[in-house]
Amino acid sequence: MRLDQPRVAPTVEADWDDDSRPILQALGRTGGRVKNIFLTLAHHPKLLKRWMVFGNHVLNGSALPPRERELIILRTGYRCGSGYEWAQHVPIARDSGVTDDEVRRIVQGPSAPEWVDDDRVLLTAVDELIDDKFVSDDTWAALGRRWDRKQQLDIVFAVGQYSLVSMALNTLGIQIEEDTELFPPELYNKGRFPS
Repeated sequence: MRLDQPRVAPTVEADWDDDSRPILQALGRTGGRVKNIFLTLAHHPKLLKRWMVFGNHVLNGSALPPRERELIILRTGYRCGSGYEWAQHVPIARDSGVTDDEVRRIVQGPSAPEWVDDDRVLLTAVDELIDDKFVSDDTWAALGRRWDRKQQLDIVFAVGQYSLVSMALNTLGIQIEEDTELFPPELYNKGRFPS
Protein backbone atom coordinates (compact mmCIF):
# COMPACT_ATOMS: atom_id res chain seq x y z
CA MET A 1 0.00 0.00 0.00
CA ARG A 2 1.39 3.37 -0.98
CA LEU A 3 -0.49 5.18 1.81
CA ASP A 4 -1.39 3.74 5.20
CA GLN A 5 -4.26 6.20 5.65
CA PRO A 6 -6.86 7.37 3.14
CA ARG A 7 -6.36 10.76 1.53
CA VAL A 8 -10.07 10.71 0.78
CA ALA A 9 -12.03 8.93 3.48
CA PRO A 10 -14.84 6.59 2.44
CA THR A 11 -18.29 8.11 2.71
CA VAL A 12 -20.70 6.98 5.39
CA GLU A 13 -24.42 6.59 4.85
CA ALA A 14 -25.12 10.08 6.20
CA ASP A 15 -22.94 11.47 3.33
CA TRP A 16 -24.88 9.74 0.56
CA ASP A 17 -27.01 11.93 -1.66
CA ASP A 18 -29.89 11.09 -3.99
CA ASP A 19 -27.43 10.12 -6.75
CA SER A 20 -25.10 7.92 -4.70
CA ARG A 21 -27.63 6.30 -2.34
CA PRO A 22 -29.31 3.99 -4.90
CA ILE A 23 -25.94 2.86 -6.29
CA LEU A 24 -24.47 2.09 -2.88
CA GLN A 25 -27.64 0.43 -1.61
CA ALA A 26 -27.71 -1.81 -4.70
CA LEU A 27 -24.06 -2.74 -4.15
CA GLY A 28 -24.86 -3.61 -0.54
CA ARG A 29 -27.74 -5.84 -1.59
CA THR A 30 -25.74 -7.76 -4.18
CA GLY A 31 -22.38 -8.01 -2.46
CA GLY A 32 -22.96 -7.60 1.25
CA ARG A 33 -20.80 -4.85 2.66
CA VAL A 34 -20.02 -2.01 0.24
CA LYS A 35 -16.30 -1.92 -0.57
CA ASN A 36 -14.15 1.09 0.26
CA ILE A 37 -13.54 1.87 -3.41
CA PHE A 38 -17.25 2.52 -3.98
CA LEU A 39 -17.69 4.38 -0.70
CA THR A 40 -14.78 6.64 -1.62
CA LEU A 41 -15.87 7.29 -5.20
CA ALA A 42 -19.33 8.16 -3.83
CA HIS A 43 -17.89 11.61 -3.13
CA HIS A 44 -18.45 12.11 -6.87
CA PRO A 45 -21.69 10.23 -7.64
CA LYS A 46 -21.81 11.05 -11.35
CA LEU A 47 -18.26 9.80 -11.83
CA LEU A 48 -19.07 6.65 -9.83
CA LYS A 49 -22.18 5.94 -11.90
CA ARG A 50 -20.47 6.39 -15.26
CA TRP A 51 -17.29 4.56 -14.26
CA MET A 52 -19.34 1.59 -13.07
CA VAL A 53 -20.84 1.16 -16.56
CA PHE A 54 -17.38 0.72 -18.10
CA GLY A 55 -16.02 -1.26 -15.15
CA ASN A 56 -18.97 -3.63 -15.32
CA HIS A 57 -18.31 -4.25 -19.00
CA VAL A 58 -14.67 -5.09 -18.36
CA LEU A 59 -15.49 -7.32 -15.38
CA ASN A 60 -18.78 -8.91 -16.44
CA GLY A 61 -19.36 -8.21 -20.13
CA SER A 62 -15.94 -8.90 -21.57
CA ALA A 63 -15.53 -11.35 -24.46
CA LEU A 64 -12.55 -12.82 -22.59
CA PRO A 65 -12.89 -15.98 -20.52
CA PRO A 66 -12.87 -15.10 -16.78
CA ARG A 67 -9.55 -16.83 -16.07
CA GLU A 68 -7.71 -14.85 -18.72
CA ARG A 69 -9.39 -11.63 -17.66
CA GLU A 70 -8.21 -12.20 -14.10
CA LEU A 71 -4.62 -12.92 -15.17
CA ILE A 72 -4.68 -9.53 -16.90
CA ILE A 73 -6.24 -7.73 -13.93
CA LEU A 74 -3.85 -9.21 -11.38
CA ARG A 75 -0.76 -8.47 -13.48
CA THR A 76 -2.00 -4.92 -14.07
CA GLY A 77 -2.71 -4.39 -10.37
CA TYR A 78 0.69 -5.76 -9.45
CA ARG A 79 2.58 -3.70 -12.02
CA CYS A 80 0.69 -0.57 -10.91
CA GLY A 81 1.60 -1.23 -7.28
CA SER A 82 -2.00 -1.53 -6.13
CA GLY A 83 -2.26 -3.79 -3.11
CA TYR A 84 -5.98 -3.03 -2.92
CA GLU A 85 -6.64 -4.12 -6.50
CA TRP A 86 -4.62 -7.27 -6.02
CA ALA A 87 -6.37 -8.16 -2.74
CA GLN A 88 -9.83 -7.70 -4.26
CA HIS A 89 -9.09 -9.81 -7.32
CA VAL A 90 -7.23 -12.79 -5.87
CA PRO A 91 -10.52 -14.41 -4.73
CA ILE A 92 -12.18 -13.57 -8.06
CA ALA A 93 -9.21 -15.09 -9.89
CA ARG A 94 -9.41 -18.25 -7.79
CA ASP A 95 -13.13 -18.54 -8.55
CA SER A 96 -12.22 -18.15 -12.24
CA GLY A 97 -9.76 -21.05 -12.22
CA VAL A 98 -6.47 -19.32 -11.43
CA THR A 99 -4.46 -21.48 -9.03
CA ASP A 100 -2.53 -20.18 -6.02
CA ASP A 101 0.70 -21.14 -7.79
CA GLU A 102 -0.36 -19.03 -10.77
CA VAL A 103 -1.27 -16.13 -8.51
CA ARG A 104 2.25 -16.24 -7.08
CA ARG A 105 3.73 -16.59 -10.57
CA ILE A 106 1.93 -13.48 -11.83
CA VAL A 107 4.39 -11.48 -9.72
CA GLN A 108 7.28 -12.98 -11.73
CA GLY A 109 5.55 -12.03 -14.95
CA PRO A 110 5.70 -13.53 -18.42
CA SER A 111 9.30 -14.72 -18.04
CA ALA A 112 8.35 -17.40 -15.48
CA PRO A 113 9.07 -20.68 -17.30
CA GLU A 114 5.91 -22.48 -16.13
CA TRP A 115 3.48 -20.33 -18.16
CA VAL A 116 1.87 -21.84 -21.23
CA ASP A 117 2.28 -19.70 -24.35
CA ASP A 118 -1.25 -18.22 -24.25
CA ASP A 119 -0.83 -17.03 -20.66
CA ARG A 120 2.67 -15.73 -21.37
CA VAL A 121 1.48 -13.59 -24.29
CA LEU A 122 -1.35 -12.11 -22.17
CA LEU A 123 1.09 -11.11 -19.45
CA THR A 124 3.50 -9.76 -22.06
CA ALA A 125 0.73 -7.58 -23.50
CA VAL A 126 0.01 -6.23 -20.01
CA ASP A 127 3.66 -5.38 -19.44
CA GLU A 128 4.03 -3.74 -22.84
CA LEU A 129 0.92 -1.62 -22.31
CA ILE A 130 2.10 -0.50 -18.89
CA ASP A 131 5.70 0.13 -19.96
CA ASP A 132 5.18 1.56 -23.45
CA LYS A 133 1.42 2.21 -23.72
CA PHE A 134 1.63 0.07 -26.88
CA VAL A 135 1.42 -3.61 -27.79
CA SER A 136 4.31 -4.61 -30.06
CA ASP A 137 3.64 -6.12 -33.48
CA ASP A 138 4.92 -9.54 -32.38
CA THR A 139 2.73 -9.60 -29.29
CA TRP A 140 -0.31 -8.33 -31.21
CA ALA A 141 0.17 -11.10 -33.80
CA ALA A 142 0.49 -13.69 -31.03
CA LEU A 143 -2.70 -12.41 -29.40
CA GLY A 144 -4.47 -12.66 -32.76
CA ARG A 145 -3.58 -16.34 -33.11
CA ARG A 146 -5.57 -17.15 -29.95
CA TRP A 147 -8.10 -14.38 -29.39
CA ASP A 148 -10.56 -12.79 -31.80
CA ARG A 149 -10.79 -9.04 -32.46
CA LYS A 150 -13.35 -8.38 -29.68
CA GLN A 151 -11.17 -10.24 -27.22
CA GLN A 152 -8.08 -8.33 -28.33
CA LEU A 153 -9.93 -5.07 -27.70
CA ASP A 154 -11.06 -6.33 -24.30
CA ILE A 155 -7.44 -7.15 -23.43
CA VAL A 156 -6.32 -3.58 -24.14
CA PHE A 157 -9.29 -2.03 -22.35
CA ALA A 158 -8.93 -4.32 -19.32
CA VAL A 159 -5.36 -3.12 -18.84
CA GLY A 160 -6.52 0.47 -19.30
CA GLN A 161 -9.43 0.10 -16.86
CA TYR A 162 -7.37 -1.51 -14.13
CA SER A 163 -4.45 0.87 -14.61
CA LEU A 164 -6.89 3.74 -14.12
CA VAL A 165 -8.45 2.10 -11.08
CA SER A 166 -5.02 1.35 -9.61
CA MET A 167 -3.99 4.99 -10.04
CA ALA A 168 -7.12 6.11 -8.21
CA LEU A 169 -6.75 3.52 -5.45
CA ASN A 170 -3.11 4.46 -4.87
CA THR A 171 -3.60 8.21 -5.06
CA LEU A 172 -6.73 8.33 -2.92
CA GLY A 173 -5.23 5.95 -0.37
CA ILE A 174 -8.18 3.57 -0.46
CA GLN A 175 -7.52 1.01 2.25
CA ILE A 176 -8.04 -2.73 2.05
CA GLU A 177 -11.04 -3.90 4.07
CA GLU A 178 -9.93 -5.47 7.35
CA ASP A 179 -11.37 -8.93 6.66
CA THR A 180 -9.71 -9.29 3.24
CA GLU A 181 -7.19 -12.09 2.84
CA LEU A 182 -3.77 -10.81 1.79
CA PHE A 183 -2.41 -13.50 -0.52
CA PRO A 184 0.36 -14.27 -0.82
CA PRO A 185 1.16 -12.56 2.48
CA GLU A 186 4.80 -11.98 1.60
CA LEU A 187 3.74 -9.41 -1.00
CA TYR A 188 2.32 -7.28 1.79
CA ASN A 189 4.78 -8.16 4.53
CA LYS A 190 7.85 -7.27 2.50
CA GLY A 191 6.39 -4.39 0.54
CA ARG A 192 6.97 -6.17 -2.78
CA PHE A 193 4.40 -4.22 -4.71
CA PRO A 194 6.24 -2.02 -7.21
CA SER A 195 5.96 1.70 -6.67
